[in-house]
Parts: sequence; structure tokens; C-alpha cells
Amino acid sequence: MPVILGIDDLRPLPQATRIARTSREGVQLLEEHRDRQIDELWLDHDLGGDDSILPVVTLLEEAAFNGQPFQIGMIFVHSANPSGAETMVRALTRWNYPVRRTVA
Repeated sequence: MPVILGIDDLRPLPQATRIARTSREGVQLLEEHRDRQIDELWLDHDLGGDDSILPVVTLLEEAAFNGQPFQIGMIFVHSANPSGAETMVRALTRWNYPVRRTVA
């Protein structure tokens, strides 16, 4: 069964195996899958209130910087925040993660 993770405060993401609703939950979810293949990772930028995806993106960047990137088949950025989505795509692409901007 494919591992499909979602980090989004509102969307149901019915295809996701597991969903985190905050950045803190998102970091924890990724840490739980640290040594496993993640087939798809769906990311939203704004996670309610002052929360954003930034801690999750930072975790992914740091892992790649340390030579141990997460094993992810494709990252889908589905944010309604255009500048936030573009920032995410740029940051993750820089570290050679496969990223695609899409609509959830």
C-alpha cells in the first residue's frame, strides 16, 4: 500500500494515508517516516492562525543538507497562497526533492 502523507489544516485529502493538521504534527509525522519511502507528500502553506509549513520545509532542507534527504516520490504543493507556494517549491527544488504545484 502506498504511503501518502498530507499536511494541511483544512482539506480532507481522502487519498492520504495520514494527515497532520499543524506544522508540529507535520514534523512529527515526517520523523515517524524518516527511514521509510514516502510515495507522496501533500503540503499546504498556511496551517491556520500564525502556523505555516515552514518548520516542515526546514526539516526537509536540513535532512538534505546533512546528506540524508527524506525518500519521497513526489511532493505536491497545493496551497492557495501563491507566494508561499512558490517559496516552498523553490526551497524544496533547490535540495533536489521532486516537487509539483497542484490543486488539492
